[in-house]
Amino acid sequence: MPIFENMTHLSPVQSSSDFLSTSTIIALTVFFSLLCACIIIGHLLEENRWANESITALLLGLCAGAVVLLVSKGNSSRILVFSEDLFFLYLLPPIIFNAGFQVKKKHFFKNFTIILMFGIFGTVISFCLISLGAFFLFKRIGMTSLKAKDYLAVGAILSATDSVCTLQVLNQDETPFLYSVVFGEGVVNDATSIVLFNSVQSIDINNIDATMSLKLLGTFLYLFFSSTILGIVAGLLSAFIIKTLYFGRHSTDREVALMMIMAYLSYMLAELLSLSGILTIFFCGIVMSHYTWHNVTESSRVTTKHAFATISFIAETFIFLYVGMDALDIDKWKASSASAGTSIAVSSTLLALVLVGRAAFVYPLANFINCIRNRDSSKIEFRKQFIMWWAGLMRGAVTIALSYNQFSSSKDTETKDSALMITSTIIVVLFSTVVFGSITKPLIEAMLLRHAKPNNSDAADNPSLEDLRILFLENCEPSDLGENQPAVPKRSSLRLLMTHTTWTVHYLWRKFDDRFMRPVFGGRGFVPFVPGSPPTGAAGETSGT
Repeated sequence: MPIFENMTHLSPVQSSSDFLSTSTIIALTVFFSLLCACIIIGHLLEENRWANESITALLLGLCAGAVVLLVSKGNSSRILVFSEDLFFLYLLPPIIFNAGFQVKKKHFFKNFTIILMFGIFGTVISFCLISLGAFFLFKRIGMTSLKAKDYLAVGAILSATDSVCTLQVLNQDETPFLYSVVFGEGVVNDATSIVLFNSVQSIDINNIDATMSLKLLGTFLYLFFSSTILGIVAGLLSAFIIKTLYFGRHSTDREVALMMIMAYLSYMLAELLSLSGILTIFFCGIVMSHYTWHNVTESSRVTTKHAFATISFIAETFIFLYVGMDALDIDKWKASSASAGTSIAVSSTLLALVLVGRAAFVYPLANFINCIRNRDSSKIEFRKQFIMWWAGLMRGAVTIALSYNQFSSSKDTETKDSALMITSTIIVVLFSTVVFGSITKPLIEAMLLRHAKPNNSDAADNPSLEDLRILFLENCEPSDLGENQPAVPKRSSLRLLMTHTTWTVHYLWRKFDDRFMRPVFGGRGFVPFVPGSPPTGAAGETSGT
């Protein structure tokens, strides 16, 4: 069952009932021309630190909407009709999958505890503060028709960060810690926000009791772990099938197609089972990059890597372009019939709540993590805390889609206030994406890169590999360590696990992976046999690069 109720599918506004009307062709031609323009302008602005493809697409969408509005003499700016199904079922999956497929797994899982704390506890804190703030402040502005469920929905809607824009403004190579934390948090945050939003829709406000919070917690834990396991199983199944059947012997197209289809199938199964498709396809991408990608032929590895990135890039551009075009839908602005002062007041209130809601968990949680870390080098500096706060302020298409779902067909809320909430949400999305998004890169350069300390290897913070090896030696005799090395006392397993948790778990996983997982599911070092391919040794060296 999809997360959202079915709404109007994305379809061009037609002037006739013909199978292919002229307006259909014109609308698609204009839209794909704008996509081409976004790509070209994005390339020309590649070295510009103030702009990126998302902002370019958003501004082009605004300009296109304004042109259509003028041509239609103020009647409508719609070229395409917004659809939640289009966004959640077709555009978002390839973006999240590619992010999981391309993410640096070492940095991601090294910071997994922080990601979960920010993505779960942080989202809940933000949800509570935004909901309470909206409840107390909106009445002073004059919005009195909103119900308690609407205020809770506002908290869930504005707690959803924009993972897509994060990919544009943060660099995985320059700031690996910030990228892994902010983007990883964004993925978990989106899933948490959608769970909260769906819970708000099903909750009975009049019968809230002490067990309600426990039920919500149980529901979230079930969705989180079930969605994650489903993604892992889908990724492992694809790896096993491709490793066992060797599709590359006859057709590399089949193994590429199987990877794409099974990744998308995992998302659809999650939605069918009322789980989080975002988490499922993200972890499916991680597992596929670890196992499946190494099981295909060399040509298929190149193909899949670029194909996934290209599809994701087009989907990202499509989303921002349409968000910009949809912002000038004159029908929504006419329906709200609010004065400029009221609209600005509501939008400013929402934006202020977003700022406060994020600060309320970023700084406390980051300092809590610093308190339990012993080494100064592993603590989160204030400059990084500020960037983590700033980079998570952007709101995007998830926020707009949830806002449409809540207020476009609301029966309990007046039409004027519902339309005002939608337009105010659009203003917040536009402002946060353009302003916060354009300033993030210069801010990182000014606060982090210019003051960066000499880049030390990760090994500086790690226990020695010898210590980790000794941990699993049954008898630490000189013969185990080498003839010329003295016996070294065995360290306590618990002590090493407590002092170097991340690296000890990583070591344990590598041992388990090499012994049990790779013989079954393949992975790095596996070389499928293809007639006419290079010798096994040469191919193995190529796959290990």
